Amino acid sequence: MLVAAAVCPCPPLLVPAVAAGAASELDEARTACSDALGVLAASRPDRLVVIGPADEGARGAFPAGSAGSFAGFGVDVTVRLGAGPGGDRALPVSLAVAGWLLERTDWADAPIEGLGVGEPLEAARCAATGREIAASAERVALLVMGDGSACRTLKAPGYLDERAEPFDAAVGRALGAADPAALLALDAELAYELKAAGRAPWQVLAGAAQGAGLAGRLLYEDAPYGVGYFVAAWS
Repeated sequence: MLVAAAVCPCPPLLVPAVAAGAASELDEARTACSDALGVLAASRPDRLVVIGPADEGARGAFPAGSAGSFAGFGVDVTVRLGAGPGGDRALPVSLAVAGWLLERTDWADAPIEGLGVGEPLEAARCAATGREIAASAERVALLVMGDGSACRTLKAPGYLDERAEPFDAAVGRALGAADPAALLALDAELAYELKAAGRAPWQVLAGAAQGAGLAGRLLYEDAPYGVGYFVAAWS
Protein backbone atom coordinates (compact mmCIF):
# COMPACT_ATOMS: atom_id res chain seq x y z
CA MET A 1 0.00 0.00 0.00
CA LEU A 2 1.22 3.49 -0.79
CA VAL A 3 1.97 5.37 2.43
CA ALA A 4 3.88 8.39 1.09
CA ALA A 5 5.13 10.02 -2.08
CA ALA A 6 7.43 12.86 -3.00
CA VAL A 7 7.23 14.63 -6.36
CA CYS A 8 10.32 16.45 -7.62
CA PRO A 9 11.45 18.00 -10.91
CA CYS A 10 14.28 16.30 -12.78
CA PRO A 11 16.44 18.88 -14.60
CA PRO A 12 20.15 18.07 -14.41
CA LEU A 13 20.58 21.69 -13.29
CA LEU A 14 19.41 20.58 -9.84
CA VAL A 15 22.93 19.15 -9.49
CA PRO A 16 25.10 22.18 -8.60
CA ALA A 17 28.12 20.84 -10.47
CA VAL A 18 26.04 20.77 -13.65
CA ALA A 19 24.51 24.20 -13.05
CA ALA A 20 27.93 25.69 -12.19
CA GLY A 21 27.59 29.48 -11.82
CA ALA A 22 23.79 29.30 -12.06
CA ALA A 23 23.45 26.80 -9.20
CA SER A 24 21.92 29.30 -6.78
CA GLU A 25 18.95 29.85 -9.10
CA LEU A 26 17.47 26.49 -8.02
CA ASP A 27 18.35 26.64 -4.32
CA GLU A 28 14.69 27.02 -3.36
CA ALA A 29 13.75 23.97 -5.42
CA ARG A 30 16.54 21.90 -3.86
CA THR A 31 15.39 22.85 -0.36
CA ALA A 32 11.81 21.88 -1.22
CA CYS A 33 13.02 18.54 -2.58
CA SER A 34 14.86 17.87 0.68
CA ASP A 35 11.70 18.64 2.62
CA ALA A 36 9.65 16.28 0.43
CA LEU A 37 12.20 13.49 0.90
CA GLY A 38 11.92 14.03 4.64
CA VAL A 39 8.24 13.09 4.37
CA LEU A 40 9.26 9.81 2.69
CA ALA A 41 11.74 9.02 5.46
CA ALA A 42 9.13 9.72 8.13
CA SER A 43 6.75 7.23 6.52
CA ARG A 44 9.18 4.33 7.23
CA PRO A 45 8.34 2.35 4.07
CA ASP A 46 9.26 -1.25 3.39
CA ARG A 47 9.94 -0.41 -0.26
CA LEU A 48 11.03 2.79 -2.01
CA VAL A 49 10.65 3.08 -5.77
CA VAL A 50 11.88 6.01 -7.85
CA ILE A 51 9.90 6.69 -11.04
CA GLY A 52 10.95 9.06 -13.79
CA PRO A 53 10.69 9.74 -17.53
CA ALA A 54 13.08 7.83 -19.77
CA ASP A 55 13.95 7.55 -23.42
CA GLU A 56 13.26 4.27 -25.17
CA GLY A 57 16.59 2.62 -24.35
CA ALA A 58 16.35 3.45 -20.64
CA ARG A 59 12.82 2.34 -19.83
CA GLY A 60 11.86 -0.42 -17.42
CA ALA A 61 13.09 -1.52 -14.02
CA PHE A 62 16.44 -0.66 -12.44
CA PRO A 63 17.63 -2.70 -9.44
CA ALA A 64 18.93 -1.20 -6.23
CA GLY A 65 22.45 0.11 -6.62
CA SER A 66 22.06 1.03 -10.30
CA ALA A 67 24.42 3.82 -11.33
CA GLY A 68 24.10 6.93 -13.45
CA SER A 69 26.41 9.71 -14.49
CA PHE A 70 26.31 13.37 -15.47
CA ALA A 71 29.34 13.01 -17.73
CA GLY A 72 27.13 13.89 -20.69
CA PHE A 73 26.74 17.34 -19.14
CA GLY A 74 30.47 17.83 -18.78
CA VAL A 75 30.90 16.98 -15.10
CA ASP A 76 32.44 13.96 -13.41
CA VAL A 77 29.58 13.11 -11.07
CA THR A 78 28.34 9.53 -10.62
CA VAL A 79 25.40 8.51 -8.44
CA ARG A 80 23.71 5.29 -7.38
CA LEU A 81 20.20 4.37 -6.33
CA GLY A 82 21.10 3.47 -2.78
CA ALA A 83 22.76 0.21 -1.81
CA GLY A 84 22.74 -2.90 -3.95
CA PRO A 85 24.56 -4.73 -6.75
CA GLY A 86 23.04 -2.58 -9.48
CA GLY A 87 22.80 -3.72 -13.07
CA ASP A 88 24.31 -3.34 -16.52
CA ARG A 89 22.22 -0.36 -17.66
CA ALA A 90 22.96 3.26 -16.79
CA LEU A 91 20.19 5.22 -15.11
CA PRO A 92 18.24 7.68 -17.26
CA VAL A 93 18.86 11.31 -16.37
CA SER A 94 15.67 11.63 -14.33
CA LEU A 95 16.64 8.74 -12.06
CA ALA A 96 20.22 9.99 -11.83
CA VAL A 97 18.89 13.32 -10.52
CA ALA A 98 16.81 11.34 -8.03
CA GLY A 99 19.92 9.42 -7.00
CA TRP A 100 21.75 12.70 -6.40
CA LEU A 101 18.89 13.97 -4.21
CA LEU A 102 18.71 10.71 -2.25
CA GLU A 103 22.45 10.60 -1.63
CA ARG A 104 22.01 13.79 0.39
CA THR A 105 19.46 12.22 2.72
CA ASP A 106 19.25 9.26 5.06
CA TRP A 107 18.33 7.07 2.08
CA ALA A 108 21.91 6.77 0.81
CA ASP A 109 22.49 3.26 2.22
CA ALA A 110 18.98 1.89 1.66
CA PRO A 111 17.90 -0.36 -1.22
CA ILE A 112 16.14 1.84 -3.75
CA GLU A 113 14.58 0.56 -6.96
CA GLY A 114 14.03 2.59 -10.11
CA LEU A 115 11.52 2.59 -12.95
CA GLY A 116 11.94 4.53 -16.18
CA VAL A 117 8.66 5.19 -17.98
CA GLY A 118 8.17 6.39 -21.53
CA GLU A 119 6.20 9.33 -22.80
CA PRO A 120 3.90 7.11 -24.96
CA LEU A 121 2.64 5.08 -21.97
CA GLU A 122 -1.11 5.65 -21.88
CA ALA A 123 -2.90 6.70 -18.71
CA ALA A 124 -4.60 3.36 -18.09
CA ARG A 125 -1.29 1.49 -18.25
CA CYS A 126 0.38 4.09 -16.04
CA ALA A 127 -2.36 3.62 -13.45
CA ALA A 128 -2.12 -0.17 -13.63
CA THR A 129 1.64 0.02 -13.12
CA GLY A 130 1.12 2.24 -10.09
CA ARG A 131 -1.43 -0.11 -8.57
CA GLU A 132 0.95 -3.04 -9.03
CA ILE A 133 3.76 -1.20 -7.28
CA ALA A 134 1.49 -0.12 -4.41
CA ALA A 135 0.39 -3.73 -3.87
CA SER A 136 3.97 -5.05 -3.79
CA ALA A 137 4.62 -4.37 -0.09
CA GLU A 138 2.79 -3.43 3.07
CA ARG A 139 4.32 0.06 3.13
CA VAL A 140 5.41 1.53 -0.22
CA ALA A 141 6.83 5.01 -0.84
CA LEU A 142 7.43 6.63 -4.21
CA LEU A 143 9.80 9.35 -5.37
CA VAL A 144 8.28 10.63 -8.59
CA MET A 145 10.46 12.70 -10.91
CA GLY A 146 9.06 14.82 -13.72
CA ASP A 147 8.79 18.29 -15.21
CA GLY A 148 5.79 20.24 -16.39
CA SER A 149 5.44 22.06 -19.67
CA ALA A 150 8.55 23.39 -21.40
CA CYS A 151 6.67 26.18 -23.15
CA ARG A 152 6.15 28.89 -20.55
CA THR A 153 8.28 31.64 -22.12
CA LEU A 154 9.73 32.70 -25.46
CA LYS A 155 13.12 31.32 -24.40
CA ALA A 156 11.72 28.02 -23.12
CA PRO A 157 12.91 24.80 -24.80
CA GLY A 158 9.53 24.49 -26.54
CA TYR A 159 8.99 28.22 -27.14
CA LEU A 160 5.92 30.03 -25.77
CA ASP A 161 2.59 28.22 -25.90
CA GLU A 162 -0.48 29.86 -24.32
CA ARG A 163 -1.75 26.44 -23.24
CA ALA A 164 1.28 25.80 -21.04
CA GLU A 165 0.38 27.95 -18.05
CA PRO A 166 -3.15 26.51 -17.60
CA PHE A 167 -1.77 22.99 -18.03
CA ASP A 168 0.83 23.56 -15.33
CA ALA A 169 -1.74 25.21 -13.07
CA ALA A 170 -3.89 22.07 -13.29
CA VAL A 171 -0.88 19.91 -12.46
CA GLY A 172 -0.04 22.08 -9.45
CA ARG A 173 -3.60 21.85 -8.13
CA ALA A 174 -3.67 18.07 -8.55
CA LEU A 175 -0.31 17.56 -6.85
CA GLY A 176 -1.17 19.93 -4.01
CA ALA A 177 -4.49 18.19 -3.39
CA ALA A 178 -3.13 14.64 -3.82
CA ASP A 179 -5.84 14.13 -6.43
CA PRO A 180 -5.28 10.92 -8.42
CA ALA A 181 -8.33 11.47 -10.61
CA ALA A 182 -7.13 14.89 -11.71
CA LEU A 183 -3.69 13.52 -12.58
CA LEU A 184 -5.21 10.67 -14.58
CA ALA A 185 -7.34 13.20 -16.45
CA LEU A 186 -4.28 15.02 -17.82
CA ASP A 187 -4.37 15.02 -21.61
CA ALA A 188 -1.47 12.89 -22.86
CA GLU A 189 -1.46 14.48 -26.31
CA LEU A 190 -1.43 17.99 -24.89
CA ALA A 191 1.33 17.01 -22.46
CA TYR A 192 3.38 15.72 -25.39
CA GLU A 193 2.86 18.92 -27.37
CA LEU A 194 3.91 20.98 -24.35
CA LYS A 195 6.93 18.72 -23.71
CA ALA A 196 5.70 17.91 -20.20
CA ALA A 197 7.92 14.95 -19.33
CA GLY A 198 6.24 14.35 -15.97
CA ARG A 199 2.85 13.27 -17.30
CA ALA A 200 3.46 9.49 -17.32
CA PRO A 201 5.30 9.34 -13.95
CA TRP A 202 2.56 11.43 -12.33
CA GLN A 203 -0.09 9.07 -13.68
CA VAL A 204 1.82 6.08 -12.28
CA LEU A 205 1.68 7.88 -8.92
CA ALA A 206 -2.05 8.43 -9.42
CA GLY A 207 -2.61 4.71 -9.91
CA ALA A 208 -0.57 3.86 -6.82
CA ALA A 209 -2.48 6.40 -4.73
CA GLN A 210 -5.98 5.27 -5.65
CA GLY A 211 -7.77 4.37 -2.43
CA ALA A 212 -4.82 5.32 -0.22
CA GLY A 213 -6.46 8.47 1.13
CA LEU A 214 -3.26 10.52 1.22
CA ALA A 215 -3.13 14.27 1.83
CA GLY A 216 -0.93 16.49 -0.31
CA ARG A 217 1.14 19.65 0.04
CA LEU A 218 2.60 21.64 -2.84
CA LEU A 219 6.00 22.79 -1.56
CA TYR A 220 7.31 24.51 -4.68
CA GLU A 221 5.90 25.69 -8.01
CA ASP A 222 7.76 27.86 -10.50
CA ALA A 223 8.89 27.98 -14.11
CA PRO A 224 12.57 28.91 -14.22
CA TYR A 225 13.97 28.66 -17.73
CA GLY A 226 10.38 28.49 -19.00
CA VAL A 227 9.83 24.95 -17.67
CA GLY A 228 7.22 24.07 -15.04
CA TYR A 229 8.80 22.60 -11.90
CA PHE A 230 6.81 21.18 -8.98
CA VAL A 231 7.70 19.75 -5.59
CA ALA A 232 4.98 18.04 -3.58
CA ALA A 233 4.68 15.69 -0.63
CA TRP A 234 1.87 13.18 -0.11
CA SER A 235 1.37 11.35 3.17
